[in-house]
Amino acid sequence: ELGIRIPRPLGHGPSRFIPEKETIQVGKEDATMHTLFAESFATLGRLDNVTLVMVFHPQYLESFLKTQHYLLQMDGPLPLHYRHYIGIMAAARHQCSYLVNLHVNDFLHVGGDPKWLNGLENAPQKLQNLGELNKMLAHRPWLITKEHIEQLLKTEENSWSLAELIHAVVLLTHYHSLASFTFGCGISPEIDCEGGHTFRPPSVSNYCICDITNGYHGVDEIHASPAGNIPVSSTESVCEVEALMEKMKQLQECRDEEEASQEEMATRFEREKRESMFVCSSEDEESAATRDVSRHFEDTSYGYKDFSRHGMHVPTFRVQDYSWEDHGYSLVNRLYPDVGQLLDEKFHIAYNLTYNTMAMHKDVDTSMLRRAIWNYIHCMFGIRYDDYDYGEINQLLDRSFKVYIKTVVCTPEKTTKRMYDSFWRQFEHSEKVHVNLLLVEARMQAELLYALRAITRYMT
Repeated sequence: ELGIRIPRPLGHGPSRFIPEKETIQVGKEDATMHTLFAESFATLGRLDNVTLVMVFHPQYLESFLKTQHYLLQMDGPLPLHYRHYIGIMAAARHQCSYLVNLHVNDFLHVGGDPKWLNGLENAPQKLQNLGELNKMLAHRPWLITKEHIEQLLKTEENSWSLAELIHAVVLLTHYHSLASFTFGCGISPEIDCEGGHTFRPPSVSNYCICDITNGYHGVDEIHASPAGNIPVSSTESVCEVEALMEKMKQLQECRDEEEASQEEMATRFEREKRESMFVCSSEDEESAATRDVSRHFEDTSYGYKDFSRHGMHVPTFRVQDYSWEDHGYSLVNRLYPDVGQLLDEKFHIAYNLTYNTMAMHKDVDTSMLRRAIWNYIHCMFGIRYDDYDYGEINQLLDRSFKVYIKTVVCTPEKTTKRMYDSFWRQFEHSEKVHVNLLLVEARMQAELLYALRAITRYMT
């Protein structure tokens, strides 16, 4: 009556992929979750949708919140407004307007200069110089060399210190991988954020024609099929789970009987690396960055490219020569105390997290499957574990799952609900979120390994 426009939420629940009734409802959480919600609220000033989806795995969420809080708010080499601006730069590389908008608000809140938000060219030269590293880390980390590090550390009045650079690298990798989580789980913007609300008047049938053109067909459609997934005969899906468990059992038996030679293991790695290049999303259309987000980074045409394309050969990165445990961890901890410890804990929790269940089955050892997912992601980045048989990956990860993994890790902005629905159709949503935690951490560790190895080479 007063002519005031009242915002209505555009989506239902924290995720476009997971039906609202299957997420953890605020007010119905247990004591542990309640504490985490309170922590998240105290830290971020809001209970964001990332937290509401991650809380499926409270142990991981606790570690994630602790690390993010330390990176953004505790003592460290970089001033607060730089930290949020770097978060904006990193999220923008994947056109993740959800994270960009959150950090634009935080950047202004801690006294950042609004002019910087008009485009990267308005930020200080020191931050502009980080653009090249941001670009390569996000899309082709295997190209980073000690020369790139030297340029950042030696540019006279705009030079970075080693400690500042470590802080920046951890922030960049944190937000690249968080963009993967945001797209991989279909995180919806909160009602007060851009894209989170509409002012359209409610129509008689509860949604109007503009909803339909935007792909939203009302709440009923989302809940029509079980678990919000593509309708599929339950026997077919159950067979899928049984078949996967049977393969795990057979692989374990083969492992116990014979071990492949080092040469054979190396060949299998190269084969898997080559094959991973031919996994591409069926929805492989170019997604153009909106001007709103793309102004925060340079060279908008630069994106993910498989490393062996165009006759370019990238030497395999052998974990035996440079690993997180033996090299990266101590370098980070030395130059930015406590962060190495926090990251290490987060990697371990994601990698070892298990409830010993698979879909409807209990008391299942899932370590083989988790390792296959982690090592497949590292394989896509050219990283090899000498003691792993890469032949297991093809046995355990089917094509639709590989398409999902590669899209979320390499070009997250192209992830669709169809991709999310088409893998592991009989599994719980919490298990699919668990997969995303593995993708986030394996991706972050891969980026860090390339950057830290280049820094180590520069230092020596």
